[in-house]
Amino acid sequence: MTGEPMVKAEGVHKSYGAAHILRGIDLEVRNGEVFCLVGPSGSGKSTFLRCINHLERIDAGRLSVDGHLVGYRQKGDKLYELKDSEVALQRRDIGMVFQRFNLFPHMTALGNVMEAPIQVKGESKAVARERAERLLDRVGLRDKTGNYPSQLSGGQQQRVAIARALAMEPKLMLFDEPTSALDPELVGDVLDVMRDLAESGMTMVVVTHEMGFAREVGDSLVFMDGGVVVESGNPRDVLGNPQHDRTKAFLSKVL
Repeated sequence: MTGEPMVKAEGVHKSYGAAHILRGIDLEVRNGEVFCLVGPSGSGKSTFLRCINHLERIDAGRLSVDGHLVGYRQKGDKLYELKDSEVALQRRDIGMVFQRFNLFPHMTALGNVMEAPIQVKGESKAVARERAERLLDRVGLRDKTGNYPSQLSGGQQQRVAIARALAMEPKLMLFDEPTSALDPELVGDVLDVMRDLAESGMTMVVVTHEMGFAREVGDSLVFMDGGVVVESGNPRDVLGNPQHDRTKAFLSKVL
């Protein structure tokens, strides 16, 4: 975990009309780190995650991934927004897994994982298929390659979604509460896949309510509330001995 940070946010602001959602976020995610964002609903966690790959435009500040500004280029003192095609190129390196699985319902698990490398990278079907089969095996779904999303449980669909994001061979993975839409007994399988990813050295930013996962797997943890970073540090320290009253109040409800 050395060198240039994988994600660097400097004074990031985001508003929707009069609602000021992010109020000057400063943070760094190091290469190879599992970085967990926790906090109450409406605190800005998911909005910040979506800003990292320019699904949301920031209103002020700077946000860079692997040393490159996200969604903008700098000329002199000014930032100019990139064209959609240029943003799409940046997104190829950033995998994202949403709360809802967003799988193509008319494609099998295998088809869902093969699609982006063929369409976006121009890979041959043979190469894409070989990788897709390997990734579905990695997430424990070797026997489900021919199943359609409607034939899979929520947890299985989410594991297909993770395999689909990995198929683009990203340098950064973003997880937006990946287990919150799942039945409790299905959560463990998805977290196991994320643990395996962490052990392989993947840089991950995870918005989560799974405090056990954050404590066990996370390298850094940020508690957000009201669009600001209230407290940050080693997950075991923040969760075990929070320093800020707002963090204590939140954790007393969720731990």
